[in-house]
Amino acid sequence: MNYETILFEINNGIATLTLNRPDVFNAFNEQQNFDVIDALKKCEKDKSIRVLILTGAGKAFCSGQDLKSIAGSKNRSLSESLYKRYNPMIKAMRNLPIPIICKLNGVAAGAGCSMALASDMIVASENASLIEVFINVGLVLDSGSSYFLPRLIGSARAFELSTMGTKVTAQQAYDWGMINRVVKTEELDLETNKIAEYYSKAPTKAIALMKKMLNKSFHSDLETMLEYEAYCQEIAGRSDDYKEGVAAFNEKRKPEFKGH
Repeated sequence: MNYETILFEINNGIATLTLNRPDVFNAFNEQQNFDVIDALKKCEKDKSIRVLILTGAGKAFCSGQDLKSIAGSKNRSLSESLYKRYNPMIKAMRNLPIPIICKLNGVAAGAGCSMALASDMIVASENASLIEVFINVGLVLDSGSSYFLPRLIGSARAFELSTMGTKVTAQQAYDWGMINRVVKTEELDLETNKIAEYYSKAPTKAIALMKKMLNKSFHSDLETMLEYEAYCQEIAGRSDDYKEGVAAFNEKRKPEFKGH
């Protein structure tokens, strides 16, 4: 699958999407937004894909919007840019019914930081960092950061990072609960692939339902979630993976989940 600004490949149920504009630290131009959105649609349609790895080429993960690409634009509508490019991308990530593992290989800034936080898991190189740089050009958080940040680290830290543009190291992000793993740079591929391998053989339908449940829990009360749990459990209980899981338990063997 050939794209102009990303690399996209599928191998044994694992899809890998690599932002591929390393000369500008994988900053977003319009084409890269649209390429990412198209690849996410492919991940949703192709039922053989059971997990997605998201990463960047070169030294950075993503440095946010490519400001040089819009330098000549006059009276540019930033809200239109969000509605057309960034919001659909973040929504597609959160609605994707498979786990997204962000392999954070370097700096994630601005919309790149938002994109990392929109992933389901983040495995970071010890040299990686996250930074909300919007304040440095007089802008506000976008691409979902105002939603994800306070839920991950609380309002006090979220306000500080947003309004001061403070860089967060991978270790600090781990300590604050922003990311899942920090590993040595040379171990990043191995650790990410290990997690992806787990999800490629896991009960995919149950994971898709749990992703939806956790999304819903952010803006629901206990009563609503109890009802939704019952609804989702009924669906999971009718899946082939559930039958296989019970059979494997009774037969004292490892289950072979097929993802449906």
